[in-house]
Amino acid sequence: MVAVDLEVVNSADGLPWERLFDRSSLAGAATEDGTAIYATDFRVTAQGFVRILVLDQGLDGDSAGALVQRLLEIETYRTLALLGLPTAQRILPSMSAIERRLVEVTTAMRDRHDLDSNRRLLEELTALAADLEADAAASVFRFGATRAYYKIVEQRLRTVGETRLPGVPPWSSFLARRMGPAVRTCAATELRQSTLSLKLSRAADLLRTRVDVELQKQNQDLLKSMNARTRMQLRLQTTVEGLSVAAITYYVVGLFGYFVKAAHEIGQVWLEPTYATAGFIPVASLLIWLTVRRIRKHHVQEE
Repeated sequence: MVAVDLEVVNSADGLPWERLFDRSSLAGAATEDGTAIYATDFRVTAQGFVRILVLDQGLDGDSAGALVQRLLEIETYRTLALLGLPTAQRILPSMSAIERRLVEVTTAMRDRHDLDSNRRLLEELTALAADLEADAAASVFRFGATRAYYKIVEQRLRTVGETRLPGVPPWSSFLARRMGPAVRTCAATELRQSTLSLKLSRAADLLRTRVDVELQKQNQDLLKSMNARTRMQLRLQTTVEGLSVAAITYYVVGLFGYFVKAAHEIGQVWLEPTYATAGFIPVASLLIWLTVRRIRKHHVQEE
């Protein structure tokens, strides 16, 4: 991850340190107490190392060790902070595609109002949200690490302290100019993910509401048709009950007629069988109708 070639030399040696680095990316500064000068160009050599030079102008052992440790930490955390940039560059094209498709879907939402179209759009929005959340879940740790490492770099720079050298930008200025855009790109990508996720959620909620409304309309229509069928069945049931009462009355009156005729022939009934049978018809009809009604009421109460 990090390879550093750091050398501490005595400034009394008169080393032309400015010539050792690429002038276009040279960054250097002196410590606040003036006991050392540190410089680098943050470029990787052919051997794979980033070179850092420390000119000793009166450092003691502890101060030299602390300065070297902090400079190594700055380079280490600078490299780790920049690992979020490839992640941002990788997911930016897919985010752009999701944003374009979201615009197309929301435009289509204004023209489509049928249930099937809304369902298809809702499924597509759900798929887009799933893709976005997968990228966000895979990158949230890296973007968080980028912010944390960049803060550590800024803290170490403040701890080291910087005094400007003539004609040479300090490390903080150079890193803010070169490293700051990468960190801001990661932060902007993370914010863009969050905003896009919110837009997808709102669009999906709107479509889901439309689908629910359409389903409720269909359910209302279904209930109306069921009510109509129920009323029709009730009418048929009433008709059938009337026919049943008439049929049962016919059979009961017939049996009663046979009974009256037999009784009349043996002298037990003095009334003419025809008149007795005719008089029994209303009584039988009323009794049978009351019995059928009581049975139906009993079943309804049980249900």
